Amino acid sequence: MLHSANESTLILVDLQQRLMPSIFEGERVIKEAVRLANIARILGVPIIGTEQSPEGIGENVSEVKQLCDRTLTKHHFDGCEDGLVEVIPASRRHVVVTGCEAHVCVLQTCAGLLQQGLSVTVVVDAIGSRVTNNRDVAIARLGKAGATLATVEMVAFEWVRTSKHPRFKDVLELVR
Repeated sequence: MLHSANESTLILVDLQQRLMPSIFEGERVIKEAVRLANIARILGVPIIGTEQSPEGIGENVSEVKQLCDRTLTKHHFDGCEDGLVEVIPASRRHVVVTGCEAHVCVLQTCAGLLQQGLSVTVVVDAIGSRVTNNRDVAIARLGKAGATLATVEMVAFEWVRTSKHPRFKDVLELVR
């Protein structure tokens, strides 16, 4: 159930400029996703962003875009249908997912990743929807489907495992 940083990949789903103003507590969702992406960067976890039809919804917000090692343009709600699995490093069988909308692209992408045999953790404080009920039902469905539910801090401490980790203090600065 616990996964190390060296077997994980962080996926930032559709945190796009024109979408985020409609997301309930969208600024908080961005803040938490960026915080986790910064922790991933410190620990050498690859970061992949997705953008749903960017010609209509715009690119990911700049704070997110600059943290991504790669950004995948997609048109399916399930990013796996547009090649997401192929850009995840083969040695990394655990994916940590944040983003929007929880009940559409996050839900369907996580379902696709699970179907591909990957271990999936959904970071519940870094996902959002326009309507909270949609987010909450998506979280329940994802948990029932086999995704692990976690928070930014849970993932951060899971990745470092010990206060003796050489980057523990750097991560702790972002957790506080």
